[in-house]
Amino acid sequence: MGAGPVADGDGVGVPGGLDGGAVRDAGAEHDARASAAARASAAAGANTFVAPLPATRPPALVRIPLVCAALRENGTGRMDRMQPTIDLNSDLGESFGAWRVGDDDAMFRVVTSANVACGFHAGDALTMARSTASAAREGVTLGAHPGYRDLAGFGRRALDTSPAEIAAELLVQLGALDGVARASGIRVRYVKAHGALYHRLASDAAAARAFAEAVAAYDPTLPVLGPPTSEIERATDAAGLRFAREAFVDRGYAADGSLVPRGEPGAVIDDPAAAAERALELVETGGIRADDGSRVELAPDSLCLHGDTPGSVAIARAVRSALEGAGVAIEAFA
Repeated sequence: MGAGPVADGDGVGVPGGLDGGAVRDAGAEHDARASAAARASAAAGANTFVAPLPATRPPALVRIPLVCAALRENGTGRMDRMQPTIDLNSDLGESFGAWRVGDDDAMFRVVTSANVACGFHAGDALTMARSTASAAREGVTLGAHPGYRDLAGFGRRALDTSPAEIAAELLVQLGALDGVARASGIRVRYVKAHGALYHRLASDAAAARAFAEAVAAYDPTLPVLGPPTSEIERATDAAGLRFAREAFVDRGYAADGSLVPRGEPGAVIDDPAAAAERALELVETGGIRADDGSRVELAPDSLCLHGDTPGSVAIARAVRSALEGAGVAIEAFA
C-alpha cells in the first residue's frame, strides 16, 4: 500500500495515499471485465439479458493518477485517452495593513484557484475585497483559507483551540470572505485550512469533524481541499462533502510522505525548472519522488504553489507552461 504522511507548512505528517501501481492494476482488471460483459451482451442479442458489472468501482479504486484515469468511450467499443486535467492553487490575500506578502496580481493571472486569507492568520477587509475582485476579473475560483486567530505567528503556531471554537471561527472567516465576494459578483467555492490548523485537521479527528460539519452547515456544496487519506478527508466524507486531494510542487517530500521541514536542505523548491518537472511527475504518475529516491503516492486533484515562496511567480509560470506543453488542461477543481 501507499506511502506515509503528507503535510503542508512546517513538515507535520499525516498518512499518505494508495499505491498507484496497485490501483492501476485493479482498475485495469475492472475495465477488462466490464468490456467482456459488454461484448457478451451484444453477442447475446437484444432479447437476452446479461447482467452488467456495477458502474461504480470499489472505493479503494476511485482515486487513480490523472493520466491513467483519463479515458473515454470513442463509439467503436474502444477507449481513447482524454486530455488530463489538474488545478493549480495558491495561498493569496495574505497581506494586511502596511505589510505586503507576495505578488498577488501576477499569481492571479496564473493559477485557477485562490485560497484567500480571511483575516485571522493574515489578510484584512481591504485585502479580501481586492482579492475577490481579482478572482472575479481573472476568472479564478475563490476558496476560503481560514486559520488560527494568530496574526503575529502567521497562523503557523500550534494553538490549543477547542474543536467548538475551531468550528465557530471557521464560520466567522468563511462568512466574512463569502460576504465580501458577493460584492464582486462571485462566491466562495471551496475551503482549505491554513498552516498549523491544516496540520491539526490532518491528524486530530475531533477537530477535523468539527471543521467539516461547520462547512456542511454553512453550505453542503462546498468541497474541502487538503492532504490525502487524512482525518480531514475522512471527516469530510462522513459529513457528505466532496474532498479534493492536494500535493505541493514547491516543497520537498520525505520518505515517509511528510514534507521536508523548512530550513532543511530540499525543503523548498525555488528553481522553476525543478518545480515544473515535479508538477509533470505528479500529474503523469500520481506521485512524487521523495528525498531518498522512494515514491510517495498522492493522486492529487490540485497542485499548490505557495505565493510566498521565493520566485513564486516564475515558478508558477514555469509549472503552468510545462503542464500545458505536455497537453495537460489547467482547470479549477471546484
